[in-house]
Amino acid sequence: MSGAGVFATAVIGIFAGWIADLILGRRHSLFAKLLIGVIGSFIGVFIAQRLGLPFTGLWGDLLVASVGAVLFLAVLGLIIRRPA
Repeated sequence: MSGAGVFATAVIGIFAGWIADLILGRRHSLFAKLLIGVIGSFIGVFIAQRLGLPFTGLWGDLLVASVGAVLFLAVLGLIIRRPA
C-alpha cells in the first residue's frame, strides 16, 4: 500500500475482501474478509509493480487490493475444493 496507515490498510482490506466475496459469490466473516483483502493487497501490489502499473491514492489502493483479493480467492478455490 502506498503510504496508508494501519487503520486505512485495515479498512481497504475489508472493502477489498468484500468486493472479492461479491465477485466470486462467496460468504466470509468480517475477519476473513480483512485477511483476504490484506493478503490480496500484497499480491496486487506485487503484480502491479511487476507490470509497471502506477496506482495512487485510496481508489488505486482499493483497486489493486481488490484485484489481488479476487486472484487470491480464485487460486485458493482451485486448490481447496469443497465436496458438493
